[in-house]
Amino acid sequence: MKHKLKITAILLGMFLLTQFIGLFVQYADIFHIKQEINGTIQEVSNPHLLWIQPPEAQEQSQYNSFFVSIVIAFIIAILIMFFLSKLKIEFILRLWFFVVVVIALFISFYAFEKLSFSSVTKNIFLFLPFLIALPLAYIKIYKQNFLLHNFTELLIYPGIAAVFVPLLNLYTIIALLILISIYDMWAVWHSGFMQKMAQYQIKKLNVFSGFFIPYASKAVKEKIKKMKMTLSKSQLAKKKIRINVAILGGGDVIFPIITAGVMLKLFTFYHALFVIAGATLGLGYLLVRSEKKKFYPAMPFITVGIFIGMILGYLLM
Repeated sequence: MKHKLKITAILLGMFLLTQFIGLFVQYADIFHIKQEINGTIQEVSNPHLLWIQPPEAQEQSQYNSFFVSIVIAFIIAILIMFFLSKLKIEFILRLWFFVVVVIALFISFYAFEKLSFSSVTKNIFLFLPFLIALPLAYIKIYKQNFLLHNFTELLIYPGIAAVFVPLLNLYTIIALLILISIYDMWAVWHSGFMQKMAQYQIKKLNVFSGFFIPYASKAVKEKIKKMKMTLSKSQLAKKKIRINVAILGGGDVIFPIITAGVMLKLFTFYHALFVIAGATLGLGYLLVRSEKKKFYPAMPFITVGIFIGMILGYLLM
């Protein structure tokens, strides 16, 4: 096991909690509201969210087009990240992260509002999520707080996933999972690109897209305890102490949420639960079997778990 059992359990617990929050946000269906038209209640587009509302596909060919667009957008985002990191333009990357975080948090908080109140058509319901999201995003990106970072991660990926779920169907989400898994294996095992980007985000950008849990070994804790007894706070602050870090990339969290959302959209709540269970078991297997000082692509393991969950859901439901 790469990390201590306690840390592994926390990482897996945060992953699972985010999946359920994602299912909750998807169930809220923030891009539609019920409205009375000609004496009947009909579901219409939410006029307040037209600025971020994704298009809705009517035919398989449209889903195929959306799939190609997602893949192209994914490639462009990676290239932009790569070139900006090479040019060392950190302020643009931080601003990019800030905007994405604000929008994603807004969507998640708006989803909570929509399920808490019978109507969210008043302006206050639009502004309140922004008022909450803005300071959280600012502290996360520009002030760096460990606890706040992980708390906002729980809400960011459900918000992002809500935009992608309407663009995908069963066939395209399967293709996307396979493609992402192949990329993940290449980026970790072949090119080392994923490790380099993670180190750049943590050391240079001071922003990491994913769960981040620093912890010290027993020996380091004893060393810190002795140092506290002999050194002043200013002297202790200057000491460099090596600690361990357990991380889980944002992509490893968001794609299972998107898949569960697609299953909820096309089938039932129980089909989505099978996907979440499969993804959690796949990640759990990796975390238990992984070795120290080695890097692993999580998506292949998560994808296998998702596919098993899909098959079981199809057979049992």
